[in-house]
Amino acid sequence: MKYLDEFRDQNQAHNIAAAIANETRPDRDYRIMEFCGGHTHAIFRYGVQDLMPNNVQFVHGPGCPVCVLPIARLEAVMQMLRQYHIILCTYGDMMRVPGVNRRSLLQARAEGADIRMVYSTTDALQIARDHSTQAVVFFAIGFETTTPATAVAIKQAQAEGLKNFSVMSNHVLTPAALGAILNAEQPVAIDGLLGPSHVSSIIGSQPYEHFAQHYQKPIVVAGFEPLDVMQSTLMCIRLLNQGRNIVENEYTRVVTHAGNRKAQALIQDVFEIRDTFEWRGLGQLKNSALQIRQTFAEFDAERRFPVEPDVLKENKACECPAILRGQKRPTDCKLFGNGCTPASPIGSCMVSSEGACAAYWSYAGFRVPANNKQYENLSG
Repeated sequence: MKYLDEFRDQNQAHNIAAAIANETRPDRDYRIMEFCGGHTHAIFRYGVQDLMPNNVQFVHGPGCPVCVLPIARLEAVMQMLRQYHIILCTYGDMMRVPGVNRRSLLQARAEGADIRMVYSTTDALQIARDHSTQAVVFFAIGFETTTPATAVAIKQAQAEGLKNFSVMSNHVLTPAALGAILNAEQPVAIDGLLGPSHVSSIIGSQPYEHFAQHYQKPIVVAGFEPLDVMQSTLMCIRLLNQGRNIVENEYTRVVTHAGNRKAQALIQDVFEIRDTFEWRGLGQLKNSALQIRQTFAEFDAERRFPVEPDVLKENKACECPAILRGQKRPTDCKLFGNGCTPASPIGSCMVSSEGACAAYWSYAGFRVPANNKQYENLSG
C-alpha cells in the first residue's frame, strides 16, 4: 500500500536506528521536541523511543488543539447553550473535554442540551439546512489544518443564505505557540524541533525559518508515520552535529516551502487575527488565534450569541499545562491513571486522540491501579 506500508517497514526502521546510533555523539544529549501530538502517538504506538540511543530523548510539545483549548472557552459555549435555544455541533474529542466541575459537553447533552457530534463542517451545514428554524452553532477548533474547512463552510452558508448557521471560532496559530515555548522566561531545555505535519501542509515550512535562526535551533518538518519521525530525527541530529540552525523538510511528499496558497487565501478572506487569545498551558498569547471578519459577522456565533463567562482556572492538581509546555511528562502528574483515565478524564491531554497522556496510556504500557498511587510499567 503506497505511503503506508513503506513508512512502517521494520527493516528500514532498524536501518535508520543504526544510522542514528552512528551519528549521535556520546559526549552530548539530544533533546528534540515533537510539536505535533500526532508525532507523540507515532513515537509511542510504534516504539520509536525504544529504538533511540539513551542520549536521544523526545520532548512532547503542545501540538493538540483540543488540549490547548482553555477551560474558559468551553464554559463560554456552555453558557451559550444555557442562554440561547441553539443546536451545537462539534467534533468528537471536544465532547469529552472536562470543564467546570469536570462537566463536559457529553454530560450537558445527557442533561438535555441539543449537542451533536459531527465529522466535518459539511455535517454541520446539513444540520442547519435540516433545521432551518433553529440556530445551529458550529464549535470550530483546530490549528491551521482545519481552518480552511471552516472558512469554506462560512462562505457556503453565505452563498446559500443559511441565516441560522454560525461558527464559534477557536482556531489557533502554530507559530505563536512555538514562539511562546522558545521565548518563555524559563524555556524548556530542547536542542531541536520536529515541525508539525498537517499544519505545515497549509502554512509551508517557511514560517519556521525565523525561529530556527532567532533561537538557534534546527527544525525538521516531519511526517506522521514512524519512519518519517525516525528519518526526521536523524536529520535533526545531523544538523545539531553540524551546528546548522536551519529548517529542513522531510515531509516533501505533502509539504512545500510556501504551503497551500489556495487554503491560505481562504483563511485570509474569512478570518483575521485576534489581538490576544488564551491557550491552556501557555496563557494569553498575542496574535495567536483567528476571529471571523466583519464581512461575515452574521455567521459569527460570538457576535450573535454573546456571553460573559467567569474568569476560570484549571484544576490545580492536573499537570496538563506543564505537559503542554514540555516541562513535564504525563507520568509526572499524580492524577495520571489515578483518577484520570480515558474513561474518566480530568485533563484534556487524556481526552484527545493526539494528547500526550492518551498516548502514554494507550501505547507506553503505563497503568496505575485505582488503589495504588505508585506508577508502574505493566507493559511486560
